[in-house]
Amino acid sequence: MKRLIPALLSLLLFFTASAQQRSTQQKSTQQKTQQSKEIMYVGTYSVRGSQGIYAFTFDRAKRTFKPLQTVPGLESPNFLAIHPNHKFLYSVNSGKADVNDSEKGSVSAYGIDPKTGRLSGLNNRSSYGDGPCHITVDKNGQFVFISNYSQGNLIVLPLFDDGLLGTPSDAKRYVGTSVNVKRQDGPHVHSTMISPDNKFLYVADLGTDKIYIYNFDETNGTLQPASTPEVNVTPGAGPRHMTWHPNGKFAYVVEELTSTVGVYAVDKTTGAWTVVEDTVRSLPVTFKEQNTSADIHVDPKGKFLYMSNRGLNALSIFSISPTTGKLTFIGTQDVGGKTPRNFMMDPKGEFIFVANMDSDTIVTYRINPKTGKLTVVGKPLKVPSPVCLKMLTL
Repeated sequence: MKRLIPALLSLLLFFTASAQQRSTQQKSTQQKTQQSKEIMYVGTYSVRGSQGIYAFTFDRAKRTFKPLQTVPGLESPNFLAIHPNHKFLYSVNSGKADVNDSEKGSVSAYGIDPKTGRLSGLNNRSSYGDGPCHITVDKNGQFVFISNYSQGNLIVLPLFDDGLLGTPSDAKRYVGTSVNVKRQDGPHVHSTMISPDNKFLYVADLGTDKIYIYNFDETNGTLQPASTPEVNVTPGAGPRHMTWHPNGKFAYVVEELTSTVGVYAVDKTTGAWTVVEDTVRSLPVTFKEQNTSADIHVDPKGKFLYMSNRGLNALSIFSISPTTGKLTFIGTQDVGGKTPRNFMMDPKGEFIFVANMDSDTIVTYRINPKTGKLTVVGKPLKVPSPVCLKMLTL
């Protein structure tokens, strides 16, 4: 019995120490969760009292937003992009960077406070084209790609280590028209998308019904046509925004003018796209009114695709075949407002946030991970003319 007591004491001490260690680890994890902040940045058009870029903290547990900052700046800081190191944010604006600039567009750089998420202005550059509507940062954070809708050109600007914008390292000007006389009277570059490996850049030109493909040289920020230099979209479709499937094998294009989706298989070696299916209808067969599609995203697990429709004022929901990438229409979700120009998929795949531009609201939806269907949660967030949403976890 005397020999047994020390052994029992040793065993008791071991389990006590293990329990204390687990408790410490749990507390540490809880503290990290509590200390992390989720910030939503909202780009806007300068109408109905909008004052610039709005920042909010998001309480995931309560599904509520708290105002953090309003950042005045140049006119209509609409589309936003966050640097991969999370230290900088960039916006394209309708206003000029300098009164002497000939172009009616600009790009702004902001520093992000690592503790609070607040923004501070760094510098402004011309967009070197009228009507900038989209901005993308390359995967390594060395360059930004500016889509100038009205001018029909693409501009590449270098980024310095301190986040400042440099002068163009490359520029592409496009020509051509397509069949929709009102909307396709010339080139209208609407967005760009970089490949997951940072080797290829894709450029959606709504005005010419083309997607241009470039080899991207990340050492000097230049673009050269890929071996398959372009993809021809169905005439009159109007490619607007693009998104990747998480597996990188498929790409999806929202076709604004026909309210449809294009599905493409990707050759990761050459960057070429091959049509899987095109002009996939996103509207209910009973809907006969005017509509233009806007934004498109795939959930983080690659099970569902969502796209926004202005006119129907709803998100269209599709399931995705894991083998072919093809889409099956599930249904639609009313967005509780007007003109859902942009929406954002929660990086964790729990929520979708919809920017209703003409009703000045941002509406939050919970995603059903099994069905892909959406349920509205919380109250709409009031923001004048919201155009673009980006979220950052600090």
